[in-house]
Amino acid sequence: MPLILNYIRVVFAFVISAFLIAPAHSQTLESVKSRGHLVCAASQSLSGFSQKDNEGFWSGFDVDFCRAISAAIFGDPDKVEFRSYDGVARFAPLQLGDVDVFVRNGTWNLQRDSIFQVRYVGTSFFDGQSFLLEKNQGVVSSYELDNISICVIEGSEEQANLIDFSFKNQIEYKEVLYQSYSDLALAYNGNLCDVVTASASKLYSIMRNLPDPSLHQILPERISKQPLGPVVRLGDDDWFNIVRWVLFGLINAEELGVNSLSASSLDDIRTPQIRRLLGLEADFGQALGLQADWVKNMISTVGNYREIYERSFGPQTGADLPRGQNALWTSGGLLFAPPIR
Repeated sequence: MPLILNYIRVVFAFVISAFLIAPAHSQTLESVKSRGHLVCAASQSLSGFSQKDNEGFWSGFDVDFCRAISAAIFGDPDKVEFRSYDGVARFAPLQLGDVDVFVRNGTWNLQRDSIFQVRYVGTSFFDGQSFLLEKNQGVVSSYELDNISICVIEGSEEQANLIDFSFKNQIEYKEVLYQSYSDLALAYNGNLCDVVTASASKLYSIMRNLPDPSLHQILPERISKQPLGPVVRLGDDDWFNIVRWVLFGLINAEELGVNSLSASSLDDIRTPQIRRLLGLEADFGQALGLQADWVKNMISTVGNYREIYERSFGPQTGADLPRGQNALWTSGGLLFAPPIR
């Protein structure tokens, strides 16, 4: 009898523990499905990353990431409501539940990842401070800069980085100080300085809006590290995993050579990695609360990481931004994703 009682206790304890550790369904995912669309917060107009045309159509690197989330959930990339926020309103709308995911809200650092009760899901764009100048200056590396005037934001981290970089590399320059990034653009376009320094993403936005972007270049070196990526609310691990694996799915698709033209025509392929990616072998969407073909849906409608990057920053934009650190790890970049298996 004691053995039977002990057995019952063990079984009961096992059932209870299994119940306690069983993952809860994502509240955010259920809200998104119930609402019928994703609410995505993006920056106010930042060329290449998020911009809205006169007809109200959103486009850009970060916009396409939100469209990929929509495609993964609904099989439709257009079930997204975009809301723009400036640099001040970054976290409160997310914390209050007004939006489901933030993109391009600021550099990933300890303070933002711990104090503001939000979670960065990963790095979608490796940013860093660089230099923008005219190609006719004949400079191809930041280490060649010397005897120049440089526009920079007064009292900013960029100014401090510039001082450190110039001291270390014995660069002679004259600071031309401004209070805003819009002033930097105006000053550079008005030939008030030879070079402007800021994060590469902001420099790209400035370059893209110049009269002839092809006459200018962003130097390849980065003198700071500024990882950027999507942000979700703290406390919903399942939603965190969904958004994170959307990013990983885009990267894995590029690495495996699966793109928007091929994703729907590979049903008979025998490569195990691609079959798992597209949901043709096993069901890796179930653990996320998604359909088995969630990656297939987002790649066929939005494209892989490379397609999104080239659409946003490629030569056809008139302001080509080389991949650099944002190239795959197999091509000398930092872009890396765990496999789907």
